[in-house]
Amino acid sequence: MFDSLLARIAAKLDALDLPYMVIGGQAVLLYGEPRLTVDIDITLGATVDQLTMVLKAVEAIGLRPLVDPEPFVHETMVLPCEEPDSGIRVDFIFSSSPYERQAIEHARMVRLANVPVRFASLEDVIIHKVIAGRPRDLEDVRTMLIKNRELDSAYIQGWLDQFDEALDEPYRARFDALLGESL
Repeated sequence: MFDSLLARIAAKLDALDLPYMVIGGQAVLLYGEPRLTVDIDITLGATVDQLTMVLKAVEAIGLRPLVDPEPFVHETMVLPCEEPDSGIRVDFIFSSSPYERQAIEHARMVRLANVPVRFASLEDVIIHKVIAGRPRDLEDVRTMLIKNRELDSAYIQGWLDQFDEALDEPYRARFDALLGESL
């Protein structure tokens, strides 16, 4: 069910030349332990000025927005949608930051239902999870670090250093502690 929906989403976003990557629980499933996830999170390399194009994609995919799109997206940078038949929620996150552009370029192609789908790289999933910082996110990071010994920790640390400086948060220290625990 998720695979076919992800394939439909990817095909439509690619057809519209909208950069994207799958993040969140669906991406964790690639790199971590199987766990229940009931939604799909997609980061778009798009600004809110491209909302009309995203809404066309949403309609073509067969999703329905769960909010009044214009004011909600301008306020939150997120367009929550649902596939009516399955009830699967799909959140489209608008972003054009230098980090998100780099992460989308760094994405990994995975074939689902014979369609290439762009998933965030292991390193970028870890960065997202470390920044989110919730207990479930940090447990996901621990699991991914244990299961994936080959990763570019310098890439992760470099971006977390930049976020530390910009947001005055201890993201790098959080990651380094988790990395130390996983050894």
